[in-house]
Amino acid sequence: MKVVLFCGGLGLRIRDYSESIPKPLVPIGQRPMLWHVMKYYSHYGHKDFILCLGHQGEAIKRFFLNYEECLSNDFVFSEGGKKVLLSNSDIHDWNITFADTGVDSNIGQRLKAVQKYVGKEEVFLGNYTDGLTDLHLPSVIERFEKNNAVATFLSARPNLSFHIVSSSKDGHVEKIEEMTRANLRINSGYFVFRKNIFDYLREGEELVREPFQRLIKEKRLLAFEHDGFFQAMDTFKDRQILEGMLASGHAPWEVWKTQQGAEVRSEASNGRSVRAPSRTSTGKRHA
Repeated sequence: MKVVLFCGGLGLRIRDYSESIPKPLVPIGQRPMLWHVMKYYSHYGHKDFILCLGHQGEAIKRFFLNYEECLSNDFVFSEGGKKVLLSNSDIHDWNITFADTGVDSNIGQRLKAVQKYVGKEEVFLGNYTDGLTDLHLPSVIERFEKNNAVATFLSARPNLSFHIVSSSKDGHVEKIEEMTRANLRINSGYFVFRKNIFDYLREGEELVREPFQRLIKEKRLLAFEHDGFFQAMDTFKDRQILEGMLASGHAPWEVWKTQQGAEVRSEASNGRSVRAPSRTSTGKRHA
């Protein structure tokens, strides 16, 4: 399935980074948030991506045009650099469409702008590109395809450290509880759409504000509740949390390591390798 990734927001809540690079390129370890999201989808076999670009979209283009797999994978260097063999490859089988969807566009407008690239896909995927999860994607798709829904999304518990307060009209507190334990859930993205989502999306509309309200009235919008791992990256503190998990070796979103990743490592140990892109004497890739 094609995967539409919304990459054009301003990232105002993580300005320490987003003033110099777009939010999807904020690094988690050696690689940016965008790469982690794309790797998640590719693990489940979805490797045809449509990037909805906006704010600093040229930086995202440059990242992939200049991507060096050798910097983040083990490799064998021989013949003075004429031959470089990678033990693993990150993105060699990814197909990526870069689409300019406007600097000030909302999510609905960005989705509408890439309708031509979605093409005749009966079902396609979407993502805000600002959160990571260990969600088992095939389960979401299977449930969706058995239903008459037009859209579904990941419904997770908020991981904010606030308290929910209920009080009477005279101000007496009746209940106070942590937001993470309250009966609240948030739209965390990780969408599945049918192609007729575009029939519900009108010019200039925000995806959740108008089209989703129409789907709710028709009972054609599903929420897939997931109580496993989900962590958004909206603030510098959120990034620190993800960085810490990655550094500790406990990164639940790296499903490619905990599942099929074991098979990849086995193949590598048996001597299977991937030839790196050909290079000139200056180390640049041929176009």
